[in-house]
Amino acid sequence: MNCSLIKSALESMMYVWGEPLDYKMAADVLECDNKTVYECFISLQKEYEINNRGIQIVEVDKKFQFGTKKENFVYVEKLCSPIKERKLSQSALEVMAIIAYKQPVTKAGIEEIRGVKSLRVLEGLMLKGFIEEKGREDKIGKPILYGTTDLFLQRFGFKNLSDLPDIEEIENIILSEDDDDAQQIMLEFQEA
Repeated sequence: MNCSLIKSALESMMYVWGEPLDYKMAADVLECDNKTVYECFISLQKEYEINNRGIQIVEVDKKFQFGTKKENFVYVEKLCSPIKERKLSQSALEVMAIIAYKQPVTKAGIEEIRGVKSLRVLEGLMLKGFIEEKGREDKIGKPILYGTTDLFLQRFGFKNLSDLPDIEEIENIILSEDDDDAQQIMLEFQEA
């Protein structure tokens, strides 16, 4: 096995392994001699340095692993802390409102109110933990019934569902904003 193939394999192994990878263990896996594998690690490490990559290969006690360059710490720190939460899209907020006020409600019930497919939005809200399955409707096909979770209450600042504002309050806010789209949504919501 030539050094180029060994280095490619070493990169893959370091990426997957996650911990410092002992060169002897890597040599066993690759069925190569220890000296060749160690030299390939060193060569690969130099390539990363020469190319001024954001990732470097760090050696500790003849074990190798990926690490970020010290110069990039400020950017990594900025990215990772504090954890930013993505805002919910308009369609996600619409679906959340329908579920909150109509629960338990089926996907078909939600789509009837919205007039558009809602499967992807429902999946996203479930992944975020804002909604959950509350059972099955007792009719043909046994469609899933959706409802809100405690996380929904926490994130939106409600102690319980009775804290939700009345539909009339929401309508007054919307009407005062002169938003034609919001008025249409409210009308559809009330008709359902």
